[in-house]
Amino acid sequence: MSTAASGAPWDVLVVGGGPVGASAAALLQIATKDARQPLRVAVLEPNRPAAASPDAPLDSRVSALSRASERILTAIGAWSAIPSSRLQPYERMRVWHESVQPRSTDVLEFDAAFAGEPNLGYIVENRLIQTAALTAFEAAGGNVIPGELLQLRVHDHQVELETSAGTITCRLVIGADGARSSVREAIGLSAETSSYRQTAIVANVRTELPHERTAWQRFLRTGTLAFLPLADGCSSVVWSADDSAAAPLLALPQSEFEQELLLQSDSVLGAVKLRTERLSFPLRKLTAPRFTAHRCALIGDAAHVVHPLAGQGVNLGLLDAGALSELIAAAFRVREDPGAQRVLRRYERWRKSEIEPIAFAIDGFNRYLAHGVGPLSRLAQRGLALVNRSDEVKRFFITRALGLDGELPRIARQSPSAQPPSLS
Repeated sequence: MSTAASGAPWDVLVVGGGPVGASAAALLQIATKDARQPLRVAVLEPNRPAAASPDAPLDSRVSALSRASERILTAIGAWSAIPSSRLQPYERMRVWHESVQPRSTDVLEFDAAFAGEPNLGYIVENRLIQTAALTAFEAAGGNVIPGELLQLRVHDHQVELETSAGTITCRLVIGADGARSSVREAIGLSAETSSYRQTAIVANVRTELPHERTAWQRFLRTGTLAFLPLADGCSSVVWSADDSAAAPLLALPQSEFEQELLLQSDSVLGAVKLRTERLSFPLRKLTAPRFTAHRCALIGDAAHVVHPLAGQGVNLGLLDAGALSELIAAAFRVREDPGAQRVLRRYERWRKSEIEPIAFAIDGFNRYLAHGVGPLSRLAQRGLALVNRSDEVKRFFITRALGLDGELPRIARQSPSAQPPSLS
């Protein structure tokens, strides 16, 4: 159901109804819905997307979802709402540096069968994840308020928000409103930002050869080029190119851009034909030194943004949602205020300790594999072949990529058949 901003104060208001914010709200709503007085949860979202027509072309903005993310979305009832015809599992990853041949033994290959898993994850349109999570939240009794944040004031016992839909009060506000978070700015939390000096070029393409349910990624001296398999047989291209290279690429006529894709992919999938327009956006790293303030918490891109080469952005955000929801639900059971500082600080310590080493590793891959020319870069490039020859190291990378390792929220460790979700 949807509602205007009126009535009694909410317990939790999530600002931002993207995949991460909607999932956090749904987890809280479901975890407490059987209580005599369940948490009152609402989502503030100004731009809810329309549901995709079953026969509409696939969007070019996609995410690679891990096993942990699949479990979270399954638990809230969103996974089953994503049409299987638009969901592409991938079973292998092939990662190589431009200095080696794409099908040589020096290529780093991850295989789901090696790890005893049915796949390594799924490529899904962002819009489908969002609409499924919002629908699941409403089905659990949650409320979506169509509006945007204008102003925010934090008081001792509540937060007051001025929105385009009216005044809203709540005991806890969760900022899930992206890298340019209005919540983060309003509560005075700083963010350390730096430019990767790269531009992401995104498009869907038809390739001469089948994608083989494989994610292909080539490290170039001017960035990283990835081909992600799509459910219609096409591939999603994500080209993280140095700014100096990206501008000329975007200016190329379509046929010349396709030839450049063929060349820079080392013809691994044969000839390439664009199926959608080229989209582009600058790549920046963002880290909020603090994820929480009095009666406020940040999740997803509002708290941290990493380079897309590892496909971890949405996955890290969904783990934020799982961790914060788990701690709030536990506090709720002992009648503790959901905005209690003790609860929020535990969330901050938990997620910062998990995210910081991942962000450091991703930055290293980008610096030494996609750009470097010195000794450390040559060592990193040779390291791909060495990792490929070590079953133990490969297994470590696979379990990390699947979200099966580390200090995980309980909901991300449960079998997908576990219903309703247990957050404690």
